[in-house]
Amino acid sequence: MTMTTGEDVWRRETPHILAALMRRFGDFAACEDAVQEALLEASQQWPSAGVPNKPRGWLLRVASRRLIDAKRQDGARLERERRVFARDHPDESPIAEAAVEDRDSSLEVLALCCHPSLKPEAQVTLALRAVLGLSTEQIAALYFIPSATAGQRISRAKTTIDQHGRHFPHPDTATDRLPAMLHALYLMFTAGHSRLNGKDLFDREVTSEALRLARLLHASLPDETETAGLLALMLLSEARRPGRRNPTGELVTLRDQDRTRWNAKMISEGVRLLETVLPTGPVGAYQLQAAISAVHSEASTWEETDWAQIVELYSMLARVAPSPTVTLNYAVAVSEVHGPRAALEMLEPLLADKRMSRSHRLFAVRAPMLEALGDLAEALAAYRTASRLCTNVPEQRYLNAQITRLSKELDAEKI
Repeated sequence: MTMTTGEDVWRRETPHILAALMRRFGDFAACEDAVQEALLEASQQWPSAGVPNKPRGWLLRVASRRLIDAKRQDGARLERERRVFARDHPDESPIAEAAVEDRDSSLEVLALCCHPSLKPEAQVTLALRAVLGLSTEQIAALYFIPSATAGQRISRAKTTIDQHGRHFPHPDTATDRLPAMLHALYLMFTAGHSRLNGKDLFDREVTSEALRLARLLHASLPDETETAGLLALMLLSEARRPGRRNPTGELVTLRDQDRTRWNAKMISEGVRLLETVLPTGPVGAYQLQAAISAVHSEASTWEETDWAQIVELYSMLARVAPSPTVTLNYAVAVSEVHGPRAALEMLEPLLADKRMSRSHRLFAVRAPMLEALGDLAEALAAYRTASRLCTNVPEQRYLNAQITRLSKELDAEKI
């Protein structure tokens, strides 16, 4: 078994194990700890013994035993604790595997994590950890925050859970936690679609799981327009994934991608879904992002892209859901319509934003705009800053190639 195989299994099974334990024991924090201990034991045993035929059952047995052991050891006297536990839980055997083997509990855990007693950022952070198994570092990268800050959010969320007796109730209705659930799924997809570190541009396991959950959520709430909008956005983004790298794994920018490699069937599905929901109600942030992605997806070349329409859509998005990332992408569209100088003026405030100052993408976007204005020295400096901040290997190679190219051009000018 490779580590990649093991990680894929752990990521897929974690929410199901957590939900099964929660249904029996109810103690969120203790159940999560037991799941983490089971995953640790799997990481030690599976590489040599192999992945079990039923990994969910294996993990469930180990996690439930950890919980039982922990409950036994909480009291001062082991025997008294055993009697109390036996009285409260007559069936001391691990949870029946058959009860959870075919049950998909991912949305159930997602809803639990999005409890209204938690602040919105804590809801999403906990969901990213419990449902997808993202590390603290991955969560920090998504939020453009230090890892220590992300860790503090997780700790505060668990403290809040403790204050509620460690038992978090399910939502009263199917929609009362929907905004947080959508945001968590959006960030899950983003984590896989644009990896901020590692040797690959994306993580297909993460994007596939986020897309699967978005389909489940849309199927359970077919009349919710933003649920449909998020699913359409994921479909349209995932459809363009094959063009994002060449056969050797190198990054290919949207301008230079071979669009015949895009998944036409997935694009059609996303566009059809979007066209169904746009006329039916208020247009939210996910529908607007999906509409922007649809304009890109339906253009046969970069030059044939309806950039004016994209600018208008970003203008709407900036009013509905303003953020530094929206401004960054908005500026790219403005550069195509109104020129790089206007776009650079939009980006100027982001240079003072502490969140964006840690992101290589701000400088990677500024560099070609500066180059288009003929300021090669400033463009080179921006590329160098982007390369220094970048932790994704293919993106870093692309940035380094631009540094080499511009350095040669500047050297030629001096001759």
